Amino acid sequence: MTVDLFAGIPVRDHATAAAWYERLLGAPPAFRPNDVEAVWELAEHRYVYIEVRPEHAGHGMHTVFVSDFDARIAEIAERGLEPAERETYSNGVRKAIFRDPDGNEIGFGGAPA
Repeated sequence: MTVDLFAGIPVRDHATAAAWYERLLGAPPAFRPNDVEAVWELAEHRYVYIEVRPEHAGHGMHTVFVSDFDARIAEIAERGLEPAERETYSNGVRKAIFRDPDGNEIGFGGAPA
């Protein structure tokens, strides 16, 4: 069985959001299905996309758990973005939270150091 995931993020301005997500994710979109959406493939069959929906912008919350947490956060910093928050849970799991220009929350989680 194959499961595809498309996690949507509502934004106000397509160009501004697309540029920010390119910096966060380190690549241009995998495809642009139309003038108001842009889609990035995070892993096979797992996508995140932005869509111009001003009335909903700023309410998205997604966390992506990665095996290369430290390297990933360092690479994002090299592209000029720093986490708005960092958390370490009681079990040692770490999370770095980024907020896009609309306030949507995109977190990266990682195993204990």
